[in-house]
Amino acid sequence: MIDTEVFEAKIGYCFKNRRYLETALTHSSYANEHKLKSNERLEFLGDSVLSLIVSESLFLRFFEDNEGDLSKIRASLVCEKGLFELAKKIDLQKYIKLGKGEESTGGRNRASVVSDAFEALLAAIFLDSNFESAKSWLLSLMDDELKNAGNKPSNDYKTIIQEITQKGGRGKVSYSLISESGPDHNKKFVCAVLVDGEVIAEGAGRSKKEAEQIAAKNAIKLL
Repeated sequence: MIDTEVFEAKIGYCFKNRRYLETALTHSSYANEHKLKSNERLEFLGDSVLSLIVSESLFLRFFEDNEGDLSKIRASLVCEKGLFELAKKIDLQKYIKLGKGEESTGGRNRASVVSDAFEALLAAIFLDSNFESAKSWLLSLMDDELKNAGNKPSNDYKTIIQEITQKGGRGKVSYSLISESGPDHNKKFVCAVLVDGEVIAEGAGRSKKEAEQIAAKNAIKLL
């Protein structure tokens, strides 16, 4: 059993209904072994709460950035790796309840497991209190990340779309050359970005690499 009081002190939030907390920390492997509710539904809700809070914060902080830039910054903050780093600030991985198999295969330090639990924890705080409390808690925890968000490189859209699709459980990202035209000194390339073989967006550039980046940038707005 976890020491909920110690964990509440660690995260700086005291639950009125600790069932929310218990469920948020219950991985599906543990839930299956003990016939309990897992944190998957809370994770679903937490994903949306997280996106709204971060979107609003970026909208207010970076008022000169366009939609594509804001989408890229948000994706870098809420990706699996980003959430894993946030979760480690509060030692969340130490408190997740895992099944024996998941524990033995390193699940406690697996980014996907910990980041999902982080979203579930955010949803638990939201349900236990309200949106403003959840917002205050999250923004306090990720204050440094938000301050530094504007300093992140803004041109690697291919990496960002890869993170978005991984986070959403989508399939393989690939790129296809649609057309190549113009003289050697002034070439124009048109490339498409595909997810699971489906064309999501296209982009044009003076090189194949540039066209792929622009296609990825355009796709971010649609995912």
